[in-house]
This record gives sequence, structure tokens and C-alpha cells, in this order.
Amino acid sequence: MKNLFNETDTSEIINRLGNLKPNSQRFWGKMEVAQMLTHSRKALEMATGENNLPRALIGRLIGRFFIKDFANEKPFGKNGPTDKTLKITDQRDFEREKQKLIETIKKFQNGGENECSRHPHPFFGKVTPTEWSIGMYKHLDHHLRQFGA
Repeated sequence: MKNLFNETDTSEIINRLGNLKPNSQRFWGKMEVAQMLTHSRKALEMATGENNLPRALIGRLIGRFFIKDFANEKPFGKNGPTDKTLKITDQRDFEREKQKLIETIKKFQNGGENECSRHPHPFFGKVTPTEWSIGMYKHLDHHLRQFGA
């Protein structure tokens, strides 16, 4: 299963990021490409422990039932729910945001399981390092497909 602890999978994601352009058009959703880069970085920062969001009530009630969807091989579907703190609506600098995302991806990959967050996911709750690694790969893949990369 692809994951961000695997160097080959990380390189694939970074190479696909290189296919994005400031004017890349989305196939679904509302974010522009630079906003997506910021959104993706902030989501990945949950896995590095730099962005610890509070647990959502709905997540406390049903989140554990859906962890398998976060950490399996099936790609994320279009137009899924997004935590309000991860919705990016202001204008962002494409090159700056792309570089920051690449740096965060490398930080996560290089840190491995020992550096992975132990803070609960806002929806799923307790997430193992392996689940974070798979889920974050899937999240990045989802948004790269959103922009045709």
C-alpha cells in the first residue's frame, strides 16, 4: 500500500507536484491550486504534530468506524467533507506554498514513525503512524488528481 514513509511513494508525490502550474484548473471542488497546496500542507501538519486540531463531536461518535476508509487502498472520493480550519479561502503564492508543502512532505517522510503525531485525528481519533502515512498519501493523491497531476 502506498504511503509517505516509503521513499519511492514520497518521490512520486513530489514529482507529481512538479506537474502543477499556478493556473492549473481543478476538476472538482472550490479551491484554487495554491489554496489546495496550503490545505494539503496544513492537513499533513496534523500528522507531523504541528497542527493539532480539537476532536469534532461527530468524530467522537462515529470516527472510529471510518478509519479503515482513511488507511486503505481505495482513493478518496470527490467533494468529501473538510474541517473548517483546513478550508483555505484567501489568495496564496503558488511557488511559496508548493515549496512549503514539499518541505513538509520530506519532514514527515524523514521523521518516520518515531516523529509522527500521537495527537488524535479530529475525526478518526487515535491514528497509528502507519495509518497517518497511508492516509496522508491518499490525501495528497486525491488533491493531485483534483488538478490533473
